[in-house]
Amino acid sequence: MNFTPTEDRRMLADSLNRFFENEYDFATRERILQSEGGFSRQHWQQLADMGVIGALFAEADGGYGGAGFDLAVVFEALGRGLAVEPFLGTLMAGSAIAAAGKTDLLGEIVAGSHIVAWVHVESEAGYEISHVATTAKQTVDGWQLDGAKAVVQHGGTADAFVVSARVAGQLDDAEGIALFLVPADVRGLTLRDYPNIDGGRAAELTLAGVCLPAPALLCEAEVGYATIETCVGRGIVALCAEAVGAMEVAKAATLEYLQTRKQFGVAIGSFQALQHRMADMALEIEQARSALINAAAVLEHTGPAREKALSAAKYTMGRVGALVAEECIQLHGGIGMTWELPLSHYAKRLIMIDHQLGDEDYHLVRYMAL
Repeated sequence: MNFTPTEDRRMLADSLNRFFENEYDFATRERILQSEGGFSRQHWQQLADMGVIGALFAEADGGYGGAGFDLAVVFEALGRGLAVEPFLGTLMAGSAIAAAGKTDLLGEIVAGSHIVAWVHVESEAGYEISHVATTAKQTVDGWQLDGAKAVVQHGGTADAFVVSARVAGQLDDAEGIALFLVPADVRGLTLRDYPNIDGGRAAELTLAGVCLPAPALLCEAEVGYATIETCVGRGIVALCAEAVGAMEVAKAATLEYLQTRKQFGVAIGSFQALQHRMADMALEIEQARSALINAAAVLEHTGPAREKALSAAKYTMGRVGALVAEECIQLHGGIGMTWELPLSHYAKRLIMIDHQLGDEDYHLVRYMAL
């Protein structure tokens, strides 16, 4: 199989990398993080106008990409730029909306004018996607939702939410889970917004007697779990690509430091022990990239082969991400821990990527079970 990026993907990657180099430097990112919403609407719109959001979705759904390698190109560049805009939630919620055939709404999402957040995680669920305690009961006029959701990325600034809720079955059953489109201003929905440790913002979401019309049902319970699994799988590929991008920047910054920092009159990069550590880290990053390629290549498939590749990639990112974060900070010495140095923020992001959509331990166990 030929893994060489297409011309369109290379052009998109080049455009994104130039954007982050010229318009989204570390100082700009710090200012964005201090803003009320935790991300920049201006930059979000610029990226939408560049077609970046459209690259996440298939042409049939109003985009022009949507394949695993399209996601990899976009999110690797986002990882390099350490972007805090709501791309992951947009990808996952938008994938559910695309599966439901809501192309008009997806068009607004691709244009950058409508932000929809993915709302599935619950505090007692761990990483099991079948654990859904939030309930949806059918009423005369539509549906009533009750429950609580955790860690809704950019929930405080979303215009709407794609929410999973149980319409039948037991707490951990895969069957009986449906997806609903919930407006942010609906009566009975409350949010508690808070900053994330690695940038951006998230929210706790409570649904107390939220009444929705019948068309709010996006995915019936018969296909709800499969849709969630697909959306999570696309999110895993995105996170793995983001991790690879962040690792590459951390590695390059560390190599530059070793070549310029002097001790005993010579650059410390000339010390053989440090050269060995850099070589080992470079090999591990290439291993992580290979795992990402494998996952991206099978993303459009179904069944155990896809799930194994996804878990293998996510496990690898957790292991290698922690290694890269630790090694880069140690090779920098004390300065590696300072807030002013971008490296420490890349390290935090790498560690937090491990905890999104299943950590290293979870995916190792899942891979063995598969």
